[in-house]
Amino acid sequence: MSQIFDEVTIPARLAFGSTGGVERKTEVVELASGFERRSTPWAMGRRRYLVGAGLRSLDDMAVLTDFFEARQGRLRGFRFRDFADYKSCAPSGAVAAGDQQIGTGDGVRAAFSLSKAYGGIRRGIAKPVVGTVRVAVAGVETKGFALDDATGVVTLDAVPALGQAVTAGFWFDTPVRFDTDRLEVTLDSFEAGRMAAVPLVEIRGA
Repeated sequence: MSQIFDEVTIPARLAFGSTGGVERKTEVVELASGFERRSTPWAMGRRRYLVGAGLRSLDDMAVLTDFFEARQGRLRGFRFRDFADYKSCAPSGAVAAGDQQIGTGDGVRAAFSLSKAYGGIRRGIAKPVVGTVRVAVAGVETKGFALDDATGVVTLDAVPALGQAVTAGFWFDTPVRFDTDRLEVTLDSFEAGRMAAVPLVEIRGA
């Protein structure tokens, strides 16, 4: 499905003080015997965030309001830097070309999609940060690749041979949209105020 998405990142200072994380959808059916059957229609978790609650400066609130208006509320998606999870490695680590395996050579395919493993579940990374992506083939880092930063697809100049591991390291943003069409600001003085927390939700297929 086509998404309306703007390849812009919400200003980083508006993300500090945000709360949120991953959510899952689990359906639990309790049987007459007392046993349970649990299932999920989601292959991957979905991220949700709250931003803006820590803002006190009217200037910062104006920046968020401008950004919200430009996105037309819930209509247009955008990039969000989740500083708790924005690298192919640990948040305190340095990105390396061998961080994540993104494919195995078959002697034919040259294009591979960036992804990150979470306990055996692999999350597709569609919004890498330009200039941070490093790629290696069979453990040897290469500069011979092109990156589509709007989809997260890496295309190698040379097709990897059969069985060669293709790995990558990168920074990334989470594609989100506002999950409200309304902002609320309380004025405390001529220079300060309070803003109700503004919800963001991850969008898939952006």
